[in-house]
Amino acid sequence: MAATADAGWPEDALEVGRIVEAWGLKGWFRVQPYAAEAQALLASRRWHLQAPDGSPAALAAAVPRVLTIRASRRHGEGLVAAASGVDDRSAAEALRNARVFVGRTEFPAPAEGEFYWVDLIGLAVVNRQGVALGTVAGLLETGAQSVLKVVGGGAEEPGQHLIPFVDAYVDEVDFAARRITVDWQPDY
Repeated sequence: MAATADAGWPEDALEVGRIVEAWGLKGWFRVQPYAAEAQALLASRRWHLQAPDGSPAALAAAVPRVLTIRASRRHGEGLVAAASGVDDRSAAEALRNARVFVGRTEFPAPAEGEFYWVDLIGLAVVNRQGVALGTVAGLLETGAQSVLKVVGGGAEEPGQHLIPFVDAYVDEVDFAARRITVDWQPDY
């Protein structure tokens, strides 16, 4: 299978989905994105691949490191895509379960007031009074809104906080200061 020459693994590579199966006869394949919107997959024309964890060495060697994406579009709950050098069903089937990575710098810019979760992880969280509540360890999707999972805190307030990521509780996200200010108390 032909793929683009290895353009080097991006230092800011993030896993954004996996290839599920071949789709059709002309080399298209189905992709399961890890984000509901999947903008990074749709916008990027270069996907970096890794074989699935625990795959045999022969399979890992068969998965190309980089695909140049010719086309991608939403299809059902996922995406379908076509890549240069993946010209038939057999070539697409060889990509089954490959992990898809995209460089963070290739993500489209979020709209005003929107954020990629990956950019929030690791930011310090303080309340309006300046009390450190911890750092963002992850986010949870509850359906109604996203929820910040904040762990750590100051010496007097260790533990975990689950803070809804909505305007009612989040006052400011300051990337320059690497801090999120919230209307939340340590004993909530």
